[in-house]
Amino acid sequence: MSGDRLEKEMKTMKLCWGCERKNFLMFALMIYPFLFLGIAADQLTVLQAPQYVTFREGRWPISGEKVPDLVALTMGFSVQEDLGWPGLQVGPLFERPRATALVVVRGVNSLEFSQSSMSYPLEHPVPFTLDSVSNTVHTLFVDDTPVVLQLAPSEERLYMVGKANAVFEDLPVTLQQIKGRLSQEGSVLNSMPLNSLSRSNEVDLLFLSEVQVLHDIAALLLRHRHLAKDHSPDLYSLEFAGLEEISRQYGMDSQQFQDAAKILAEALQKFAEDLSSIYSSNAVVEVVTVKTFETALTRKSRSILQSRQSENEDNKFNLAYKYDFDYAVIFNIVLWLMIGLVLAVIVIAYNLWNMDPGYDSIIYRMTNQKIRLD
Repeated sequence: MSGDRLEKEMKTMKLCWGCERKNFLMFALMIYPFLFLGIAADQLTVLQAPQYVTFREGRWPISGEKVPDLVALTMGFSVQEDLGWPGLQVGPLFERPRATALVVVRGVNSLEFSQSSMSYPLEHPVPFTLDSVSNTVHTLFVDDTPVVLQLAPSEERLYMVGKANAVFEDLPVTLQQIKGRLSQEGSVLNSMPLNSLSRSNEVDLLFLSEVQVLHDIAALLLRHRHLAKDHSPDLYSLEFAGLEEISRQYGMDSQQFQDAAKILAEALQKFAEDLSSIYSSNAVVEVVTVKTFETALTRKSRSILQSRQSENEDNKFNLAYKYDFDYAVIFNIVLWLMIGLVLAVIVIAYNLWNMDPGYDSIIYRMTNQKIRLD
């Protein structure tokens, strides 16, 4: 009897273990995609930031189209729309970084940096530029001529404003110039181990040329270190695609890609440290790593000959157009100015109505004395 009872208990335990194992496997299958997305997501990494620019620890995602607004806020500028991102705290009103550098690396989701840094997931990585931030810097500090540099070596795209024309006059820009720079004195080919990368491969040389650009920018800024002491903020925007070409040539699991990612991470870390040292720890250095950019949304065009019936269908409730961002400011200025003018007219009219010409007016008093003297 006891043997049958023991056998039943063993069967019950096996059934329970089987159910628990099944539930555990189902739970693991459910959370695995989310763990994979968390690991493979594109990232925004903050390598350097002053003490008064505070980034909070957390995994708050930020949209790719909001990166220019984030750069503008870290530089102390205002933006039209609220960022709504809790990763950046509000800083002091009268302190702003002297320099901000944003480096976009295409072809990889994330890079492993040696020192501690703040990283945040990047959602919807659409192509973006810092043209709006550059225009703001140039408009607000036109007399100080700040350093503004936007460079994409793989596309041979260059934009310089202000003192950048003098600082980076000797900076190689085209791919031919950069490749020639690799064979000169002070090249990165002579100062870092290439491991599995080749000096004769065009794809490897494209990647190494971008590393050389980072080294040359830091060297030129160190030579013109006195420009970092002015009151105008400087802006650096760089975009590198050499790692993306290596992943296409060798694959992301290849040794060449692993060595290139390590070299680039070390070069970016060194660039951030040099920039922070040049600007006396008053520089913000951010790195955006993107595997591939998503296609940006485009505005659909319509013919000017389209019938008015379609317009009425789109606005069948006869709604007003959306107000501009400056509408509230202009409305308050006009409103209170008109109220002030109306009150001023009322007070002046009241005082003029109740004025005694023989006592209050200096014109009548002077005329009266002149008549008496005559």
